[in-house]
Amino acid sequence: MATTARVLLTTEPTIALQQIELQPTGSNANANQREWASDGIPSDKTQEALTKNNILKVVAASVSFFFAGNNDGSLGALTPYILRTYNVSTEYIAFIYGATFLGWLFAAATNGHMARYLGLGTILTLGAGIQVAAHALRCWTPPFPLFVVTFFLQAAGMAYNESHANTFVASLKSAHRPLGFIHAMYALGTLVSPFVATSIASAVPSRWALFYLYLVGVGIANMLAAAITFRGSLKMHAKPAPCEGQAAVDSSRRKQANKDIVAALKSPPVYLLSVFYFFMLGTGVTASGWVVEYLIEARNGRLPEVGYMPAALAGGIFLGRLILAEPTYRFGERRMTLAYCIVLLALQLVFWLVTNFVSSTVSLCFFGFFFGPMFATGMSVGSKLFPKELQPTALGYVFVLAQAGGSFFPAITGIIASRVGVKVMQPILVGLIVATGISWALVPKVKHRDV
Repeated sequence: MATTARVLLTTEPTIALQQIELQPTGSNANANQREWASDGIPSDKTQEALTKNNILKVVAASVSFFFAGNNDGSLGALTPYILRTYNVSTEYIAFIYGATFLGWLFAAATNGHMARYLGLGTILTLGAGIQVAAHALRCWTPPFPLFVVTFFLQAAGMAYNESHANTFVASLKSAHRPLGFIHAMYALGTLVSPFVATSIASAVPSRWALFYLYLVGVGIANMLAAAITFRGSLKMHAKPAPCEGQAAVDSSRRKQANKDIVAALKSPPVYLLSVFYFFMLGTGVTASGWVVEYLIEARNGRLPEVGYMPAALAGGIFLGRLILAEPTYRFGERRMTLAYCIVLLALQLVFWLVTNFVSSTVSLCFFGFFFGPMFATGMSVGSKLFPKELQPTALGYVFVLAQAGGSFFPAITGIIASRVGVKVMQPILVGLIVATGISWALVPKVKHRDV
């Protein structure tokens, strides 16, 4: 879930927030191009193929997505333990999703300016470190208010880390393939984490928070991978020595960042693509975050057996992102995504109306399979909707609004469930799927580009 967001599935969990400098002119162009190459944005020449160095960077980017997936995929499995340990009702889970959204919002507000001063490697490493700190705070079962705050920190760190990794991968030639790979790694994280979380929590229910020690370990690996593979940009951006020159550079960077923000906010496609992600990520995070509690309350499921159910959804997403990325691109991203929405609606109705445990598992798995490629597809389309210099800022705002959906709908589900029962998840999901399909149809058409 991206816890998010991000979504999941998150939130999946991530989209570009990074600011890219405008193409230079004049005698300094070549020097500046070499500097950008060290910051991870390939020049025209290096975009002809994935070099060995770029492959290593894609692998490092996939580690950040695997890390994010582990975080997002664990919340659904741990929700029953959180509710019982802190003795709170389902509406209190809304605070977790709210804190997650605020973390993404904070990153969006600060990222454009920060990226003017820090190299790509620095931002990736910093984001990874913030996430490690958040998980370290969780592992000793802190008071509930502090537990909620850790989701703000984790989301901010994920926004810096995951979105910039996505920016690099999206800049490569035939980006739909490496994008499919790194987002499949996110899904792999959401597949692995329910097994790890449920195994630890079922062994010692009172010490379920020890699961976060596992995330600390994965986070450290992510931080090292980012620092090593992007070490060429592990620095502050070069600044002139004189104080007057420094002030001029700072002012220029702030003005350019502000111009990019204004231009993005004036672009109608930003809002149209955002609405799609708002509903799409809301669908994924709501399904992943509440399926365990739904099976316990509505279908008399028992822990820890149903704690593994999010893995069925995550496994489908993982396979869908690996298998369907190329067919989606080849047969048309627009028509294929609309077809996926129709299939998702049918599968959701099966999950809702057929109460057999086996059918629920199978329908969840296929739901994830056809849901899987939609996130990367939206990013691929978004990269063609906006000018190159505006793309990072525009996609950054798209992703913030996506995280709003990934936080808002699971939170609303929890609040309503506290009053009428968690069965409300089913009609909410049906409505979200329909809204996702309609909003995708409203996204402007883009020219299909050959591989």
